[in-house]
Amino acid sequence: MTADRQTLVGETALPLEGRPVGTVVCLHPLSTHGGSTDSHLFRKMAWRLPAQAGLAVVRFNFRGVTSTLGTSTGEFDRANAEGLDLAAVLAYVLRQQLPDPWLVGWSFGTDVALKHGDRDPVTGATLLAPPLRWTQDLDLDRWAWSKRPLSILVPEFDDYLRPDEARRRFARIPQARVIDVPGGRHLFVGPRYVRIVLDHVVGQIVPARGPLADDWDGPMESWSVL
Repeated sequence: MTADRQTLVGETALPLEGRPVGTVVCLHPLSTHGGSTDSHLFRKMAWRLPAQAGLAVVRFNFRGVTSTLGTSTGEFDRANAEGLDLAAVLAYVLRQQLPDPWLVGWSFGTDVALKHGDRDPVTGATLLAPPLRWTQDLDLDRWAWSKRPLSILVPEFDDYLRPDEARRRFARIPQARVIDVPGGRHLFVGPRYVRIVLDHVVGQIVPARGPLADDWDGPMESWSVL
């Protein structure tokens, strides 16, 4: 439950054997454009990363969002009150003693990460196709001051922010790395782009576990309700 008493729906995928070696906290795209825990990159992370990289994967719906997992209460708030959602999920991560939490925001989720993710216990963040729609320069400056690592995957043909402009905007953060995704688009559709994203996430959190093997043949994780 959030500080303003909203109830969030979510799910955690865990390795079947042993404790996780790190944690991915997924911040989904804009719900008005179909974003939720069902967004394909995050479903694939939950299916594959516990088994192949030993990572816990936490997915949840921001307030007012419905997915196959259910509906979180509350209303969409343009990346403002969604910060309370993220705070509640990070408190859950601490209670569950999930290690080394790393935010992975996609589209709208990147605005939430940049505005509200510079806080303990966050280790760092990976941003996928950030539009910087609700992010202000002060938010970028806070990340710069924090020195938390930040990597940004920017598709060559993104609908909102392309690599050259991304490099200009993120120049305010010395530790930020802007990484071009040649041929990519905002939705990262296709096995090639899914693989780029998943390998990058694993490489940020547990480099020794990547790149992912090609011979994985199905889920090997347990699940818990957030």
